[in-house]
Amino acid sequence: MQYKHTLGLQTYEFRDLKEVMAKASPARSGDYLAGVAAATYVERMAARMCLAEVPLAQFLQELLIPYESDEVTRLIIDTHDKKAFAEISHLTVADFRNWLLSDIATTETLTRVAPGITPEMAAAVSKLMRNQDLILVAKKCSVITRFRNTIGLPGHISARLQPNHPTDDPRGIAASLIDGLLYGSGDAVIGINPATDNLSALMELYHLVDGVIQQFEIPTQSCILTHVTNQIQLIEKGAPVDLVFQSIAGTELANKSFGIDIALLAEARDAARSLKRGTIGDNVMYFETGQGSALSANANHGVDQQTCEARAYAIARHLSPLLTNTVVGFIGPEYLYDGKQIIRAGLEDHFCGKLLGVPLGCDVCYTNHAEADQDDMDTLMTLLANAGLTFLMGIPGADDIMLNYQTTSFHDTLYLRKILGLKAAPEFEQWLKKMNIMDSAGQVRPISQQHPLLQQFPSKLA
Repeated sequence: MQYKHTLGLQTYEFRDLKEVMAKASPARSGDYLAGVAAATYVERMAARMCLAEVPLAQFLQELLIPYESDEVTRLIIDTHDKKAFAEISHLTVADFRNWLLSDIATTETLTRVAPGITPEMAAAVSKLMRNQDLILVAKKCSVITRFRNTIGLPGHISARLQPNHPTDDPRGIAASLIDGLLYGSGDAVIGINPATDNLSALMELYHLVDGVIQQFEIPTQSCILTHVTNQIQLIEKGAPVDLVFQSIAGTELANKSFGIDIALLAEARDAARSLKRGTIGDNVMYFETGQGSALSANANHGVDQQTCEARAYAIARHLSPLLTNTVVGFIGPEYLYDGKQIIRAGLEDHFCGKLLGVPLGCDVCYTNHAEADQDDMDTLMTLLANAGLTFLMGIPGADDIMLNYQTTSFHDTLYLRKILGLKAAPEFEQWLKKMNIMDSAGQVRPISQQHPLLQQFPSKLA
């Protein structure tokens, strides 16, 4: 297939579909760093005009990363649902955009078609969409998962309570943990980024958090965000592991840099499921992704960073996670330079993940050397919540003292729930009311020193 388009007096030609995709992407610093971005706005528009005419079926024939050399490509092709794809197989990328925006594409229809959509198709159509298009379509997508509570229901938004501490001090963890629960956060997961990879120390963290969940009968799940191989070992040693975490990327080479492959992730999933710790479901995986991860590992194969990101969702979809989130601005301005690029990337990631049938949340965040601030994060989280975001992060003051970046706070979750009428996971909301943390109208109550969480918290954490 030829890829060329004339604008004005100039004809723009592109070598292949990979170049069309890259040059059709909205401007971002990572693609300039990789040398794949359009040189001018006119070239970007010419690439989009070319992309608009590409049949969706072309993505099954012209693979951006060779089948023989990349297991993510093989996963995408080998698991592609031809029956689900048949409904949209006659469409071009532009037609697909129009179809997604139409009333024909209902929640039921999008759920049925999702297994037939490849990451490259999702990424391609996103490049032709305005921000409002990404929001409208993502809002129609429904991805519901379960472990000890129900995540992703329409009209709900969950929060990961992230009680990180730079030395894993139990008292510091306790302070954040109590704070988050009393603000109604933690229904997605209570997830700690540990300072250590020492298995004995990690075992203690698992027991500390699990002890709190069991003592107060909290309908949520815990996760310690260490390498997946550590978690497998800890499962074998009898650790109370609920969710297994791992960062993933969209190419085999990038995942090798993380020390993982798809088979290892499947092994971890099966190990966690064997514990049978879920009470209402067996979605046991928690994945994190982020635009730029493949490029930062020199493993992008000349593919633009947004398409690489979407390919990571193929791995997530295959392993049926409870949670997946894009850590959108965490890698830094080398990949997403400013607030505008971070906002666009967050909306793209959420749209692509949901369209593919992945429970997609977002760590709405930025590093301190990026050209962004908390006002940009307010904008992004408000847009994402309107788009049906599955979950976001909850950290005291939105300032992660362990990882040294800016994200979202417990107050941000309350803000989104209040202005948009959103709720916590239903089982968790009932617990909040039972514990007199939330009133019947869904508002957080004032807390006295006599509250059970303050009076009965384990002494080893207090």
